Parts: sequence; C-alpha cells; structure tokens
Amino acid sequence: MPLSKALNRSQEWNRRLTVPQFTVITGLLVIISGTLLLATPICSTPEVGLWEALFTATSAVTVTGLTIIDIGSDLTAFGQSVLAIMLLVGGLGLMAITTFLQGFVVRGTELRCRLDRGKTLDEFGVGGVGRTFRGIALTAAILILIGAVILYYFGFNDIPNHMERLWAALFHSISAYNNAGFSLWSDSMQQYRTNWVVNVVIIMLIVLGGLGWRVTSDLWTHRKELFSKRSRRNLSLHTRLVLRTSLVLLIVGTVGLVITESLSNGDFFSTISWPERLTSSLFGSVSARTAGFSTMPLSLESISDSGLLLLMALMFIGASPGGTGGGIKTTTLAALMAATRSTLRGQNDVVIRNRQISDKVVLKAVGITVGSLLFVLGMALLLGMTTNLGGKEPFSFLEMLFTCISAFATVGFDVGVTEKLGHFGQLVLIVGMFVGRLGILLLLSAIWEAINHERLHHQNRIGYPREDLYV
Repeated sequence: MPLSKALNRSQEWNRRLTVPQFTVITGLLVIISGTLLLATPICSTPEVGLWEALFTATSAVTVTGLTIIDIGSDLTAFGQSVLAIMLLVGGLGLMAITTFLQGFVVRGTELRCRLDRGKTLDEFGVGGVGRTFRGIALTAAILILIGAVILYYFGFNDIPNHMERLWAALFHSISAYNNAGFSLWSDSMQQYRTNWVVNVVIIMLIVLGGLGWRVTSDLWTHRKELFSKRSRRNLSLHTRLVLRTSLVLLIVGTVGLVITESLSNGDFFSTISWPERLTSSLFGSVSARTAGFSTMPLSLESISDSGLLLLMALMFIGASPGGTGGGIKTTTLAALMAATRSTLRGQNDVVIRNRQISDKVVLKAVGITVGSLLFVLGMALLLGMTTNLGGKEPFSFLEMLFTCISAFATVGFDVGVTEKLGHFGQLVLIVGMFVGRLGILLLLSAIWEAINHERLHHQNRIGYPREDLYV
C-alpha cells in the first residue's frame, strides 16, 4: 500500500508539471545520467573524473562543444558513441522529445493536456509532436548519413584505417548537423582548412541543422517550384524571413572577418593566401552561428579584437527557431529590426513583408533579447570573480565575455579560457549552457509557474488605465 500511494502521488505530481517544468527536469536527468555513464571506465580514461564528465555531458546535451577533456584520447570508442547519442538527444530537440514522451507515455493524460502541451511546445519554437517529431528525426537521419558518406569517401581520405575514417565521418556529421562543434581532434577542423569537401559538407550540415524543421519542411513541400516567383509567394513568412536573415548574417560575417583580419594583419591571416582567407572567414561566419567548429586558431593573438566582437555578435544571434542551434534566434533579430524601422517611420504597427506582426511576438523578442543580455552579463560578472575562487590565471574582460556568450549561445568557441578556469568558473559555464539551450524564457516560465501555481488557474481580467512613458 505505501508503494502504491507513492506511485499515485508521483503520477499525480507528474501530471501537474507544465511543459517548461517537465523539460527542465528531464534535461537535468539526461545530464546526470550522461555524467554517471561518461565517468565509468568503459567510457573514459582515469583522467576523466566526475567533474569532467559533468561538464562534458552538459556540453553534449546542450550541443555546445565546450570541453575540458580531449574527446579523441580521453574517451573510449564506447564513450564517444555515448557522446554522439547525447548530441542527437540535445540537438534534435530536448523539448520536443520530452514533451512527446510525456504526452504518450504517462497514462491517464487527458486530451486537453496533450493539446496544451503541443501548443506550449510550438510557442517555444520546437515544432510539434507525433508525426512532426518523426519527420524531424527522419530528416536528420537522412542528412547525417549523406554527410557521413561524403566525408568518408571524399573528405577524410588521409585517415588510412577504414573503421576510424567511418567513425570520424559519422561522428563529425552528427556533431555538425546538431550544431555541436565536438571534434575527435584537439585542433577541431584546422587540419582540413584547405579541404574544400570537408568545408562544404560541414557548412551545409550546420546551415541545414540551424534552419529549423519549419523551414526545411516548407522548402521540401515547395521543392518543385523553388526557383520561381510563385514559390516565394507560397513560402511562409517565417521561412522567407529565416532564409533572408541567415543569408545576410552569413555575408556580413564572412566579409566582416575578411576585412577585420586582413586590416589587422594578425598572426593567422598574414600567413595564408586570399582564397584561404575567404574560405576560413566563410567557415567561421557559419560556425559562429552556434556550431563551434573552427578552421583557424582562436586566441587574442590570432584574431583581432574587432574580429572577436563580430564573432560574439554572430554567436549571440545564433540559429533559427526549431533548429539545433542556440542564441536569441534570427527571427528575434528580424522582429527587433522591424520594430525599430516602424518606430523610425512613426508607424503604430510592426510590418514585415506586407504582414503585420502581433505585439505579442515583438514583446517576446524584446524579452528574449533583454533577458539573454542580462544573463550573459551576470555570467561575465561571476566569471570575473574566478581569480579569487580557484581560477588558474586572470583573463581579460574580452576573453571572459567571449567565453560567456559562447557558452550561453551553445556555440563552443573557446579562446583558451574554459580549461584554465577553476571549478566555480566552469560551474558558471555549465549553468549558462543549460539555460542557453532551454531558452531564457522557458526557464523563467518554469520558475514562475512553480512559484505561482495557484494563480495560473485564474485568468486575470483586470484592466488598467493607460499612461504615456517618455523613453
């Protein structure tokens, strides 16, 4: 009887959990499970303790790519396979998976609750459940396998062992599509800087993974008319906005890096040819949008301050809603830019491509941006205290801010700070990666719903008088 009562209470408690709360709890459970598994001798060498396993598992589930171990040498083949599975879980959408499982595994779940979960999930930009989730998984599997085949036959030809080459191709294809940035080599992709096959495949996987399910599904639906004017009219506003914003960011990032690094004449760009400069800048611009792979060394000596600032801007913006990347998302930037344009024109409504955007969307974009900025600044503030809390050496503010944005936006770029931090500083990055992957609004929503559980059942019908505020 006591066991039966405990199970009933647990089931009742689980039913009361909202989507944000269930997602946070499930994310923590996945990270804890991955930590315990990676810390075992079957997955890692004795150099990997519980703390290193925790940091790696968090970075994998949040598809960040920051690491304090050498993936290729400190993890066994089985450990690397476990890491790849965690990348798939985190990249394909931790929120989509957990909500799907909660809606169909928990017995007694009412239809209304399932519909509410699907609506909430869609509001947080993940996609849907059921058939949509199967479509996401199928699309990911096809693209990952295609990328792995091309890398095996045409990309990693310098690896003589066929099994090692096959695993390298599959692992990096998984990591690239999920915008994770994990590599089996300590220098990431620097040894393949001049290999155009590797560059093209990795770039395409990063872009396709970061666009999001809505965009890829819309493009596939209108695939027969992609290059006609009719197709552009039939594509949804979301798809057109994501594609246009992504293209603009890619061009701005590529051209910006070429200009800043060529003018600064840094240690890296001054030693390579112009075609290599263009290729490295293109790869860096794409990878900065939360992927984390690198074909050029990242440090204060190799990259100029202006180049690092440009990379931070690209990292903070990130990928698109429903994609495998992080950041505040391209559509958030587009909504803010449209709101700014409407303000400058004296318009009362926000209009994009002859479509009026609701005030709710604009307010959400503002909330995401402001919340993310405050959180990153808080991380940088805490990271600045690491010198007195176990840090191995002091860092400049630029290095700390770059690392904080990289962690929060789940990018994985590192300028040599992460491994040198003490446990407190690395804990700050762990929290930042987790919050950045779930989304600042989802986490705040989970906390708010836990604190104000009773008030959620009562709709607020109180109206307030309006008054102007000078800004």
